[in-house]
Amino acid sequence: MALRTESARPVVTAKAAGPAPPGRLVRSLPQTIMAAPGLVLFFGLIGLPVVLMVAFSFTNWNGLSGVREFNGFANYQKAFSDPTLLHAYIVSAIIAVAGVVLLDVVGLALAVAVAGTGRANFIYRTVLFYPFILSAVAVGFLWSALLSYGGAADSVLHALGFGQPQFLGTPVLALVSVTAVSVWQLLGFSVVVMVAGLQTVPRELLDAAHVDGASRMSSFRHVTLPLLAPTLTFNSVITAVFLLRSYDIVVALTDGGPAGYTQTVAYKIINDGFSLGQLGYGSAQSVLLILLTAVVAALVMLVRRRERKAR
Repeated sequence: MALRTESARPVVTAKAAGPAPPGRLVRSLPQTIMAAPGLVLFFGLIGLPVVLMVAFSFTNWNGLSGVREFNGFANYQKAFSDPTLLHAYIVSAIIAVAGVVLLDVVGLALAVAVAGTGRANFIYRTVLFYPFILSAVAVGFLWSALLSYGGAADSVLHALGFGQPQFLGTPVLALVSVTAVSVWQLLGFSVVVMVAGLQTVPRELLDAAHVDGASRMSSFRHVTLPLLAPTLTFNSVITAVFLLRSYDIVVALTDGGPAGYTQTVAYKIINDGFSLGQLGYGSAQSVLLILLTAVVAALVMLVRRRERKAR
């Protein structure tokens, strides 16, 4: 006799009903509330002025009157045909290129010297970083008192029988002085950045190189320096941005002289926009400077990324 068996049926248990999980918008609400003050400040202090600057660049507004006539791309056409603006870009490029090279080389050398954990190294890093937190105008006036005709530097050199070179009175020396003072103020920032980069280099790799018989210079060249490439890129981009918008030190040190030889792009923008009453033209120059700075930063990042992939 065949036995009939019933197939086992799955037992379905009722799941206790609970509150539905909060939506994505509700979950992100606390973060949004916390970020709101920063976003408001960013839009009010950076976003809105940039939007207004772009709008004013298409007008002939003088910054005072209520008349703002739309003139299309006339300001941009004037900028591309302005020889004084071209000279200002050349001056800014010289300051930026020379400054970035000096800040990378000298900053890295000083960082290696003060990268230790001793108390003296901490004091050295503090002293080197101090000029960076000073006002650029104060730095400019300080060095103007030292480098101007009859100043401390001229007096010392004259007493030593070297004559008075007029650091701020001759075109080449004035440009060198502006670059040197800018580098002096930013040097502490570069040293701190380089020290932070050196602290990320694994000690095991340096010990392995030492065991293999590599000298300190060889270890630095083949181990430390390649690992510092992202740090060098970051330092180059940030300091280039600082140097491309040099204004305060130029005003306090040379006021664009002699004969406009040290006029940077930032100096010309503010001088044309406010001193000469050409705010629309100054706004157009500002837009071009922002675009140029963004392009330079992007190119540096792209080159570093390709070099990193090539390795």
